[in-house]
Formats: sequence, structure tokens, C-alpha cells
Amino acid sequence: MKLERDIIMALRQVYDPEIPVNVYDLGLIYEIKVDEDHNVYVQMTLTAPNCPMADYVVEQVKTAVEDVPGVVSVKIDLVFEPEWDRSRMSEEALVELGLDD
Repeated sequence: MKLERDIIMALRQVYDPEIPVNVYDLGLIYEIKVDEDHNVYVQMTLTAPNCPMADYVVEQVKTAVEDVPGVVSVKIDLVFEPEWDRSRMSEEALVELGLDD
């Protein structure tokens, strides 16, 4: 679906301020659902539950998705189960952070 691809591209422009990798490739986005009316649901997490930049990152994700042409509304669901770990990272993110051993 083109809209979902556009949403993923937008999410790749959002970075955790403490890590030089975008939230999508970090594996912080667990699920993206787009309904027939173009309302978007994003389930995401953070690298740690006590992340001091949590509100900032969530707001940046919401804004990035809202700015995608065709999106009507966005609901962000911040979860900590299952817990994030580096196995969720893309190969590109692992290489960028020097963790591709």
C-alpha cells in the first residue's frame, strides 16, 4: 500500500536524539495499521522505559505521520511489551552503530 510506504519513509526521518539512527530502522515501530478511511495507528516503543526524551520522540513520530499526504488522523500507542532489544534493528542500523558483528 502506497500510503503505508509513505508513512515508513516519513518515520525514517525521525531520529532518537540520543542515537544517530531513525526510529524505524532502530526497530522502535512495532506496528503500522491504516484503515480504509486513512486513519493511522502506530504501535511503538522506546529503547528504554525511562527515556528522558520519550515525549519528544513520540510527538515527532506523530507529527511525521500526520504530515504524510492522505493521512486523516494518527493514534500513537506507546508500549513496553514486548521489550525492545537490538534484534529489532535493521541491518543498516546495526552497521551505522558498529554492532554488525
